[in-house]
Amino acid sequence: MNANELLRRYEAGETNFSGQNLTGINLSKADLIGINLTKTDLHSAVLTFAYLNRAKLNKANLVAARFSGANLSQADLVGANLKDADLHGAILQGADLRSADLTLANLLDANLLDADLRHAKLGGANLSGACLRGANLREENRHYIANLRGAILRKADLRGANLTGADLTKVDLRGANLSEATLRGATLTGADLSEANLKGAFLTEANLAQAILRGTNLENAKLERSDLTEADMATVNLRGALLADAKLNRAHLAKATLICTRLNRADLSRANLWGANLREAHLIDAYLARANFTNADLTDANLVRAEMSSTTLTGTVFQGTVFPDGTIREKTGG
Repeated sequence: MNANELLRRYEAGETNFSGQNLTGINLSKADLIGINLTKTDLHSAVLTFAYLNRAKLNKANLVAARFSGANLSQADLVGANLKDADLHGAILQGADLRSADLTLANLLDANLLDADLRHAKLGGANLSGACLRGANLREENRHYIANLRGAILRKADLRGANLTGADLTKVDLRGANLSEATLRGATLTGADLSEANLKGAFLTEANLAQAILRGTNLENAKLERSDLTEADMATVNLRGALLADAKLNRAHLAKATLICTRLNRADLSRANLWGANLREAHLIDAYLARANFTNADLTDANLVRAEMSSTTLTGTVFQGTVFPDGTIREKTGG
């Protein structure tokens, strides 16, 4: 079937074109709202700027198809094969992409607002500048639903997105907006979150070992029992964050903001906190062996029962600080 025949039949009221072989067809700018292309072969098809709102494309072969600028809002793409597809600037708002294969797909500046991406494969996909606000990528039935290994999400809008249990290993999230996002139990090993906004994000039990968090905003974030071993967190903002029982051994926290941060029972052994601001921080029962607090500010911090053997305290500021034995360093000056 060629493009002219399909368009003629569609305009005549026919909408069911499921199972057809439409490889390489050119339907650029076509109005195909509500069309049924279930299990259709659209390999290398050209659908740029096409109107495919509420289209049925479940289990369709869309490998290397071109959808840049297309409107796929509320489209059914369950189980669709979108490997290497071009979705640059496409509108996928509210689209159902469960179990879709988007490996190496180009989703630059795509609109995925409220899209369902559970069990979707996004390994190596380019999502730079994409909007994923309210998108669902959560873990289900103990399987990692969203695989985003190595994906590019630079400056992506992921506000409030559900990424529970998602695999974000070595993902590029520089400058991304993840405020209020749910990343509980997510794997972010080696991910780059430099300058990203994670204010109020939920990262309980997340794996951030060796992640890059330079200049990242984690104000009021929930990081209980998270693994931040050897993470690069220089100049990070953790004001008011919850890090109880977190692993921060060998983490780099030079000049970090840890004001009112709760680090009770956290492991900060061998961590570098040079010049960090820990005013009013809670470090009750924290493990601080061989940590470097050179020039750090521990004014009004609580260190009750903290393990501080071999801790470097050169130039550390202690004003109103509660020490491990319960004694308080009186404040001096006016």
